[in-house]
Order: sequence, then structure tokens, then C-alpha cells
Amino acid sequence: MSEPRLTDHDYRTLAAFRFALRRFITFSEAAAREAGLTPRQHQALLGIRNARSDGGASIADLAAFLILHHNSTVELIDRLVTAGYVTRDHDPTDRRRVRLRLTDAGDARLAALSTIHLAEIERIGPELNRLLSQMQARTDR
Repeated sequence: MSEPRLTDHDYRTLAAFRFALRRFITFSEAAAREAGLTPRQHQALLGIRNARSDGGASIADLAAFLILHHNSTVELIDRLVTAGYVTRDHDPTDRRRVRLRLTDAGDARLAALSTIHLAEIERIGPELNRLLSQMQARTDR
């Protein structure tokens, strides 16, 4: 079976999609910095908040979410604890395990950032959907 032939349109679609994603990442990084966080700190707050329904994120959970090594994640959490955005609590069922939780300040900072991120996604969503549809049409050929 031969490889599918890529057309100029395929390359344009891929380039446009990657550009749209990069534009969103650039927007997100700038928004985090304007809020007084590094982009990685913003991602960490989002990962911790996302794990709330599971009893809170462990450091291993957060490292996997951030695609970071354990020691780098610990350093990141140390900075977020010092800033007053995160607390560490021992897991009541396994005292060796630490659970991470957002403080009220961390929750408020994340909510403000998430609101503007969702607005940006609503703004760029039609373009992303158009590009995804073009890529899906290619795979349907």
C-alpha cells in the first residue's frame, strides 16, 4: 500500500492549523504573565483544579499533566505554595501521598484567566473548526 499523496492544500491546512494553535499558545502565555504567573504556573493551577473531583492532584498526577519530571514539578509547586496559590495536604488514605489544592487566591486567579481563555477559544473556534473539517475531509477521501 502506498503512502497517501499530500497536496499543496494539505500543507496549507496543516500550516494554518499549527499557526492557529501557536497563536492561541502565545495568547495564553501573555495572559498568564499579565496575571502575574508564568505559563507553567498557569498550567499547574489548571491541572490541580482539573483533579479536584478526584480528591486533588498528587505531584505525580501533576507531573504527568505538565509533562515534567517529578523534581521540576516539586519546584513549581514550591513556588505556587510560597505565592499562596496552592496548599499541600496529606492524603487521608495514604499519608505518604501529598494532595495539592488551590487556595481561594489560586482559584480566583485561575477563574479570571480561564474566563479570558474561554472567550478567546470562542473567538478562534470557527477557524479551528474549519481547519479541522478540512483535515477530516482529507482523511475521508
